[in-house]
Amino acid sequence: MKKRISFFLLACILGYGLLVSGSYQPASAQTSKPGSIRIVYGNQNPETGWEVSNCSKLWIQKVKEVTKGVVDIQGHYAQSLFKGTDALEAIKGGQADLGWIAMGFFPGVASLSEVITLPFLPVPNSETAGAVLWQLYEKFPSMQKQYAGIKVLNFVALGPFVWVGRQKAVSTLADFKGLKLRSLGGPPTDMLKAMGAIPVFMGINDVYLNIEKGVIDGALLPWEAILSFKPYEIAKHFTYAPFHQAFFVVGMNEKKWNSLPPEVQKQMMSVSGRGGSAWWSYHMSDRSLEEGRKIVKGKGVQMLEVTPPPDEVEKWRKVGGVPTWDKWVKDNEAKGLTEAKEILGTALKMIKEYKK
Repeated sequence: MKKRISFFLLACILGYGLLVSGSYQPASAQTSKPGSIRIVYGNQNPETGWEVSNCSKLWIQKVKEVTKGVVDIQGHYAQSLFKGTDALEAIKGGQADLGWIAMGFFPGVASLSEVITLPFLPVPNSETAGAVLWQLYEKFPSMQKQYAGIKVLNFVALGPFVWVGRQKAVSTLADFKGLKLRSLGGPPTDMLKAMGAIPVFMGINDVYLNIEKGVIDGALLPWEAILSFKPYEIAKHFTYAPFHQAFFVVGMNEKKWNSLPPEVQKQMMSVSGRGGSAWWSYHMSDRSLEEGRKIVKGKGVQMLEVTPPPDEVEKWRKVGGVPTWDKWVKDNEAKGLTEAKEILGTALKMIKEYKK
């Protein structure tokens, strides 16, 4: 009897050790067809939310088709593998092979790519922003070096962000003074500080509760997040202005990528890169912007919306935009990234000249 108990305890201890070490994986992640290449994909977004339904799952299907079923990407959503704020290190460390990385959680890590997040940038849509960011990444090795340990497959641009508030909308520059607003790091934080607001850094999954409790007055969010995380249930005020874009990376652990056969790498890149970045950014952002308001209003939500006049937005641009551009260049140059000014100029040129 004692031997049986000892074996049982040993099994429990070993099982617990596997869980703690991270080497244990759910059965669903362990099962693949014979001859296929299993790739575990981690994502912070809810499985029924906009992004996963309209982007991740469709792209995974694209990869399956172009590789003729050889690549088996198994998705794990809603932070079931790792928190969004841990995504970068989780992918680098091999906790997952592939992941959705919200780069706004890691300000300064890929500081040159943050050019696309500069406020009041003349970006006509997110499709353009995603494609341009990929083109910049291809052109400037200094940008590529900032992703050591990660193979970038797609950039995803998202925006422009929308002010979502519980008590009131913002319609003038003075309205921002003293407001505690959830913000991403980097240029968006610099913009809000310049406009008199108090930026608060937190993961998207915590925004709803903190607005509800009054910890923050509101948030700058894209329509995709408004749909997926439902702050419209408690915050009815919306202000539309070209505040800023955000960007995400669909990236793979570099060692895992290098282990793939060259033909498989080529096939995966055929639905990634510039074309994939444009495709993902359009479906993630431009479509959610177009359809989001209709979906929310269809739920019977009373939306109190404000679009400030051009002369008011110009005030915001002068106070929160231009100084943030200058600061971004100076901060990067201070770190020895001397191409920052050239990257900004090239980005503006590419945005103007972008064609599908």
